[in-house]
Amino acid sequence: MEDVNSMHVEQVASADFPTRWGKFRIYGFRGSFGSDGHRRTEEAVALVMGDVHASPPLVRVHSQCLTGDVFHSLRCDCRQQLELSLSLIAQEGAGILIYEQQEGRGIGLMAKLQAYELQDAGLDTVEANERLGFKADQREFTLPAEILKSLSVTRVRLLSNNPDKVEALERAGVRVEERVPCEVTPSPHAEEYLKTKKEKLGHLFTSS
Repeated sequence: MEDVNSMHVEQVASADFPTRWGKFRIYGFRGSFGSDGHRRTEEAVALVMGDVHASPPLVRVHSQCLTGDVFHSLRCDCRQQLELSLSLIAQEGAGILIYEQQEGRGIGLMAKLQAYELQDAGLDTVEANERLGFKADQREFTLPAEILKSLSVTRVRLLSNNPDKVEALERAGVRVEERVPCEVTPSPHAEEYLKTKKEKLGHLFTSS
């Protein structure tokens, strides 16, 4: 858990951002965390559509997934969740998508590929991360909460199946008025991945 007094978050850019889902404004944020001898820097972008202050907006905190988001990997549901989130925000005409550079639940791209190799040998995603010396999920979700506060948003409807995200935002002072399921129809290749999410990481799914 991050010490709020050790955080520094700044907005470094803002621009119009037309997409196939509609017109957003894209913001770039950089956060610095930790004590002087052990500071780390994180970057993220926020896509903001419409009026996000009239009522608690729909918010998705999405962790970067090069393999899924860019290459359409069927080993996970990340790209489907990203596109669903943007579609739901567009339907409402307002909302925020925060895209964090937290590849592989925070372990990084190369370690994630090593984890894939271990999964091919029979380990699940949690076991593979732990075999590589990481926690099951390395993410803190500190930066997204600070980004929301920077945008003067302190009450949200969170698009997520992950109770840890709800807890992290609440702990940081962002009230989650509602958790909105972010469920997609998985590829057969992702069935074990989603089973591990549910059984070992506590993710909530309406379907079995």
